[in-house]
Amino acid sequence: MNTEGHPEATARRGLELTPFRGLRYDPDRVGSLAAVTSPPYDVVVRPDGLLHLESADPHNIVRLILPQAATPDARNAQAADTLRRWRSEGVLTADAEPGLYVYEQRDGAGLLQRGIIGALRVSDPAEQVVLPHEDVIPHVVADRAALMRATSANLEPLLLTYRGDGATAATTTVVERTAGRPPLLSTTTEDGFCHRLWSLTDPDDLARVRAELAEHQALIADGHHRWATYRRLRAEHPSPSPWDHGLVLLVDTARYPLRVRAIHRLLHGLPVSDAVAALDGHFRVRRLETSLPEAMDALAEAAGAGNAFLLAGDGAFHLVDRPDTGLLARTVPTDRPEAWRTLDATVLHATLLAHVWRIPEDSAAHIAYIHDTAATVEKAERDGGTAVLMHPVREEVVRDLARQGVTMPRKSTSFGPKPASGLVLRALDL
Repeated sequence: MNTEGHPEATARRGLELTPFRGLRYDPDRVGSLAAVTSPPYDVVVRPDGLLHLESADPHNIVRLILPQAATPDARNAQAADTLRRWRSEGVLTADAEPGLYVYEQRDGAGLLQRGIIGALRVSDPAEQVVLPHEDVIPHVVADRAALMRATSANLEPLLLTYRGDGATAATTTVVERTAGRPPLLSTTTEDGFCHRLWSLTDPDDLARVRAELAEHQALIADGHHRWATYRRLRAEHPSPSPWDHGLVLLVDTARYPLRVRAIHRLLHGLPVSDAVAALDGHFRVRRLETSLPEAMDALAEAAGAGNAFLLAGDGAFHLVDRPDTGLLARTVPTDRPEAWRTLDATVLHATLLAHVWRIPEDSAAHIAYIHDTAATVEKAERDGGTAVLMHPVREEVVRDLARQGVTMPRKSTSFGPKPASGLVLRALDL
């Protein structure tokens, strides 16, 4: 069994993807399908991106995945009320019969990704069916769980990858044949990506997909907190129940390799001058009077030789590299593999945040995680904080650590392209 570098399954059961009745926007009830979609909840840059999405269409999915109210309970109640109202008004309607969904993303630069959306059986970690590679933040899991309880819905799919047999695999054959038919929906979002969706209801096709996936494991590419939420909610409800499954997009990376990008940090309340001053004697710091693309090129070159970071927020860029080896020996835990100890994210969290800058990593009041490089710099300059720009981890490092059962520091990687939220939802009462 080829499992993208993952260990052989210790249990007989592999991936179990179940058809469901998708809940989808009625195109006649919204301005456009593109206007009601959103990036995943944790990719939306707040508040700017949130306000932009809310104003794009009064029915934008962001009103469900990131409801705005004075308290967490009020936010979740608002999302539940909004979902009920949209369903009763016919803004969101359920497909007539259960199915899986073939989902395609394509950009203007030649990138093409296809996968299957379905309700995946939520497995226990000991089964080694779905493998995480990052730690999660407990309060985020609690927040997502409260939202799912209130709405009784999976509002957006997480992204899983598995390693199939390429063009000859049964699932690939089904996906490619389905993509040759007219889609249920097609829309192009403002980032230039074209999204298409097909339903897959033929019993023979469903059986082929189910049989092949049962032989595979998956790596969580995006959505660790949602997977942890699925596991928490499954444990709260006696089985069998709809909570035994969670909404996912499965992509065969033998056929459609994903991109791996970095997730940057915005440190609130820490001016760049203070961040740089605290590094004296611990890291080498060089000020770069250059453009953002050139600074990121310099970061990539420095990262090839060891740990490196780029600080921004004061109108310039500061390349941070060559950490003191004694400092690393004192601050980085030694009970993990060398590949984990030398990760930039490990050094950032264990050394810089914990010991040099003394910033608690669990508090949203101190750290924001932002995927977009330019947005991170812009917010740091506007707010007077420090942007810590990261270089992406190589995909083979992620796979190797997951195979060893070692999780990376939270928000270490960003796999993509990510599925757009709002194309298909799963209501647990259907």
